[in-house]
Amino acid sequence: MNFTKLQGAGNDFILVETSDKQRDWSPVARAICDRHFGIGGDGLLLVLPSDVADFQIRMFNPDGSGPEACGNGLRCVTKYALHKGLVSSSDQEITVETVAGIRKARLLKTEGEPPRIQVSMGEPRFGAKDIPVKVESGKGDLVDIKPILDYPVTVGGEELRMSFVSIGNPHAVYFYPHSISDFPLSGIGPEVEQHELFPKRVNFEIARVIDRKQIEARVWERGVGETMACGSGACAVAVLAQLHGYVDNRVDIKLPGGILKVEWSGGGEVFLSGPAEIVFTGEWADEV
Repeated sequence: MNFTKLQGAGNDFILVETSDKQRDWSPVARAICDRHFGIGGDGLLLVLPSDVADFQIRMFNPDGSGPEACGNGLRCVTKYALHKGLVSSSDQEITVETVAGIRKARLLKTEGEPPRIQVSMGEPRFGAKDIPVKVESGKGDLVDIKPILDYPVTVGGEELRMSFVSIGNPHAVYFYPHSISDFPLSGIGPEVEQHELFPKRVNFEIARVIDRKQIEARVWERGVGETMACGSGACAVAVLAQLHGYVDNRVDIKLPGGILKVEWSGGGEVFLSGPAEIVFTGEWADEV
């Protein structure tokens, strides 16, 4: 099995181009993403033919589960498609079929800066059923057409005020007033991910607002653990920070693996841009 290893801000993936939609890819993902006995990665990306877009992607986490959205993965697949000539760099927009719907991508070139890939991440959704989150009556703002902000969640004996959003997949964000490097994410992250409030589990972000244009963040990804970066997580942080009134509609999210740029007008789609690089190519002994 031929593969390509890519990374976007340190969020790394193994990409396989295939037409096999019937195979159970979960065992392959568990084996190939293992950092000791496999290639090692934050996920397996499949590039498949599509009848409605330029191509289709499916993603599998290292535990074999399939997330609905992955911003860094979407940028990495776009990088691969441009590199392999599956699409033309002169195209205004590249369309990608995902589990969460059709997403659009394009190459951004700014003088004096390395090229960046921008992807549309769809419209954020705030309803409790859309995220989903099992909120209780009498806590927080529970009107389903309004965002649920600063909702009290007890984790590890402490109450954390979290805000919720779906960026095609569920996110819970905690705005932390201190250095995020001091936050015990490795201990708290798994408890939040598996909390009874989240029937489909959740991605958990810890964020600190630096100023109106910068936020630093760390991410505990559902089915992965702590990662160097997370595209949908960066979008979740930016959207919820804007709803709190902390930032403007363009913000840099500073993650351990690098900076991702998020744009949101306060309505409509969220746009994510950042680096995506090919690391190496190789062959995998497909014995799973």
